Amino acid sequence: MAEELLRLRISDEQGVFAVRQAGRHVAAAVGLDAQDQVRVATALSEVGRELFAHAGEVTVVFLLDGEQPPCLVVELDAEPARGADRPRDGAAAAARLLDAVEEAGAGRGVRLRKHLNPAALAVDGPALDELRGTLGRLRPVPALEELRTQNADLIEALEDVRRQREELRVLNAELEETNQGVMALYNELSVELEETNRGVVALYAELEEKTDQLREAGAAKNRFWANVSHELRTPVNGVIGLTRLLLDPAAEPLTGEQRHQISLIGDAGETLLALVGELLDMAKAEQGRLAPRRGVVRMPVLLRRLSDMLAPMAQPPRVELRTESDPAAPADVVTDEEMLTRILRNLLANGLKFTDDGEVRLTVRQTPDHLEFIVADTGVGIPPGEQERVFEEFYQVPGGKRGGTGLGLPYARHLARALGGDLLLTSEPGAGTTVTLRLPPHRSLAELGLGHVLVADADEAARRALRGLLHGAAERITEVADGPAVQDLLDTDLLDTDPPGLVLLGPNLAASDVAAALARPVPGAVVVLVVPADGVRPDESGPGQADAILPEDQLSPTMLADAVTRARAPRSQGTDR
Repeated sequence: MAEELLRLRISDEQGVFAVRQAGRHVAAAVGLDAQDQVRVATALSEVGRELFAHAGEVTVVFLLDGEQPPCLVVELDAEPARGADRPRDGAAAAARLLDAVEEAGAGRGVRLRKHLNPAALAVDGPALDELRGTLGRLRPVPALEELRTQNADLIEALEDVRRQREELRVLNAELEETNQGVMALYNELSVELEETNRGVVALYAELEEKTDQLREAGAAKNRFWANVSHELRTPVNGVIGLTRLLLDPAAEPLTGEQRHQISLIGDAGETLLALVGELLDMAKAEQGRLAPRRGVVRMPVLLRRLSDMLAPMAQPPRVELRTESDPAAPADVVTDEEMLTRILRNLLANGLKFTDDGEVRLTVRQTPDHLEFIVADTGVGIPPGEQERVFEEFYQVPGGKRGGTGLGLPYARHLARALGGDLLLTSEPGAGTTVTLRLPPHRSLAELGLGHVLVADADEAARRALRGLLHGAAERITEVADGPAVQDLLDTDLLDTDPPGLVLLGPNLAASDVAAALARPVPGAVVVLVVPADGVRPDESGPGQADAILPEDQLSPTMLADAVTRARAPRSQGTDR
């Protein structure tokens, strides 16, 4: 609600000066600064003179509006002259000085508004009464005095304008200097950027050259390894053959010492032949040509063979070699037996080589995510800074036992990754080393949850054999005799009511039947194609898009479970079909 502060009347020219003076005093009383006081006074002077000239008498009311935001409101009311329009020049000037100028009373007057600072305005009831009393005691000043005040205001405004102009000139000079600095910096940065770009281009060219050199060096190294391996095989095999002939019971008798020496030569030849084979496999691994040949590995047999093979390296009773399998670990595993044997032989031989007291233990265990082969020894251990470097080719831990080539662990890791796993090492100096070979987990057919299985083969006996593989693993088995029958079956509501989890295509289907069976994808199902042992089918143009292919002579529940497991694996991990 607006509170009236002061009311005046303009009835002559002196009244215009009085209103101007009152406006300056009221503005000061409500907390406006000096410049705003001049703005309010000037706006009142212009609008008051314009209304007085048009109407002859003007009522001026000063109001304090406490609403948010608080305002000083000045209402100027006049009776307009008949038949004449009031000019608007004064109101236009006031609009440039104040926050709002409103026409009031159908052209009879004008309402002026100036926003106040709430922090500077502190006018309660008693203070408002005191303010009214102070303003009521104002007395008009002579026109000459008011003119002097206006001149002082004008001089101050001109001085302020001059000061602002000088500040602007200084600011422009600083801005010009800054612009010059920016342009100089931009030019400098452009030159540096151009030089950097030239350097980057030269660096890329050098990197490409180095990459080509490294590629050529790698290819030359692989060719060297392959050639050396090939050239060494023949003489090494000759040495091994000669030692066997000399040790043959049918040969001329030898003394005990001679037999011992020849046996040492034979052992050295066998070691050298194994090293040559490892070098060749390293070259194949780096070229991506080291592909595993998967088959069923009997874990008890493998552990027993490793124990017999490496027992001579142990030195009982100071060092014992132990092999054990967790009861939950599978007895049969599908992998490349030769690669797995080489990995474990390397790890166990390393453990025996660097262990003077205690034991070297191989443990096989199944975890939810991996099949693990853990080789732990109580040997000298490996310092923390060397534990990853031991996987670099030809690297040997400084100060350790000499011997070997530094290829054992790198070779074992190459083989582990070729088998879809990895090799991990942990060690503590003086307390021993543990190396873990992790392979994909083994799953039995019963654990795969096959549900409904669709079997297709033209031979009744073959279908019976395939059905026997699935005993206890499938909830229901549907049999058909050819590819079109598979499609006819899938064209029914089978995919919606009871979709198969496995489609097993037997070895006696013609190529056209295989193509017909594979013509329509079965969502969510794994398609396994069993091929004859020779891998060739009469007039067969290709195996189609089966998820896995199994030779007939390798077909077993273990191999089938492995094929289904790998087919279900994410494509990002790769699938060996």
